[in-house]
Amino acid sequence: MKKMTSLQYISWPVLALMAFVNVIGFDDIIYNFKNQGLGVITSWIILFSLYIIPYGLMVGQLGSTFSSEGGGLTTWIRETSGETLGFFTAWTYWVASIPYVVDTANSVVVAIGWLINGDNSMERNMSNQMFALLTFLVFIVFILLQSRLRHSLQILSIVGGGAMFLMTVLFVILTAVDLVGGAKIASAPLNVGMFVPKFNLHFLSTLGLLIYATSGSEIVAPYVTRMKNPRRDFPKSIILLTAMAGFLTIFGSFSLGVFFNHNHLPVDLKMNGSYYAFDIVGQQLGLGHSMLFAFTITQLLYMFALLALLLDAMTRMLVSDTSPHFMPKQLLKINKNGIPINGYILTSALSAGILLLGVFLPNMNEIFNWLLNLNGIVSPYVTCWIFFAFMQIRKRSSEFNSAYVFIKNDKVAYWVGFWCFAVTFIAATFGVFPQDVPFGSGTYWHELILNIITPAIMLALGWILPLIARWQNDN
Repeated sequence: MKKMTSLQYISWPVLALMAFVNVIGFDDIIYNFKNQGLGVITSWIILFSLYIIPYGLMVGQLGSTFSSEGGGLTTWIRETSGETLGFFTAWTYWVASIPYVVDTANSVVVAIGWLINGDNSMERNMSNQMFALLTFLVFIVFILLQSRLRHSLQILSIVGGGAMFLMTVLFVILTAVDLVGGAKIASAPLNVGMFVPKFNLHFLSTLGLLIYATSGSEIVAPYVTRMKNPRRDFPKSIILLTAMAGFLTIFGSFSLGVFFNHNHLPVDLKMNGSYYAFDIVGQQLGLGHSMLFAFTITQLLYMFALLALLLDAMTRMLVSDTSPHFMPKQLLKINKNGIPINGYILTSALSAGILLLGVFLPNMNEIFNWLLNLNGIVSPYVTCWIFFAFMQIRKRSSEFNSAYVFIKNDKVAYWVGFWCFAVTFIAATFGVFPQDVPFGSGTYWHELILNIITPAIMLALGWILPLIARWQNDN
């Protein structure tokens, strides 16, 4: 095996930056500020201290343990628990990405509306049906262009992700400048009680979206063994990642409290809050609408790249990283450009089904919020697989070797893994309860039913594919 040179090693600051791009964004701060107001600051502090740091360090050990197989989530489950659970991990990871992809396509449509109109007038003038149709057209365009733009959009994702990070930092800095200049705080008068979340059903229903916002560090797991000293340097990467994300979420949330009264937030804050925030800070500093348009362009670059890479990565992971006897032959078909075309068609069909379910909600804002909150259900459920895999390797530590070990004592490590598993599972389960509509209203019951049947249908389809594959193999 060729020895890695110092130039080929990944340094711990670089790995932290790679993880950061995939973990937190400005919209994540907006979503959770809408859910909990300034109380979300305390939630962020607790989450980062007791959950995100151990989460990242467990990912490090898993990636190091299975580095020769690629270090992906499906690999971790397959190697610890067998082919069948490996397939269902791949399936749930893939199908949980569908609402994320639909939500990303929605965000592309919203960003285009802001770029054209400079305001939220599209929300007022567009029907639910047209919103769903435009979102689906975004899918089709990206699927048609995928073979040509796939490699260039990987570079674009780095540019878009880096630009989004800089815009978020800039927002915090400009807020400080605005306060020094004598700006009034919209949430004033401030008191300690404002920073304490209200522990009720609504609070519990929002935990899943907090976890959804901060998950994703597993994407850097395969790179753990490319560090010069993983045992020493990987924890540094996770601590730096946590410090960066913690800084932006905590100070970003406070900055939002400067410009928005957290007791009277706009109904459409989740969909349009990022645009409102940059427009307000720009105008208060005498920059007109320049900050709004700078953010809108950054958002489009980020969402374009994210959508293209999601469509490619999630589909390839399903058809390429699972045993062929679990997959119908049609889904394994690869076209001349190396694209799993039928997998793309299945992705589009399920996305269209989710869009169709949302069309019957009252308005465009409710569609956006419902899809976003659906991510706060299905994504944490899939994250549970990470902790399950970690618990397996610590329960049978003699069978698995790793260059990096999180907590030397197996029993302590196992129970830390169980703690993260339990928190994630509970958060995902309470996420079923709608967050953005009045309790007991017609829309509340409508969304509650959708939140139950949509994941159930997604999971059921995962049982059907192996049955089709088995029938094909028998005939």
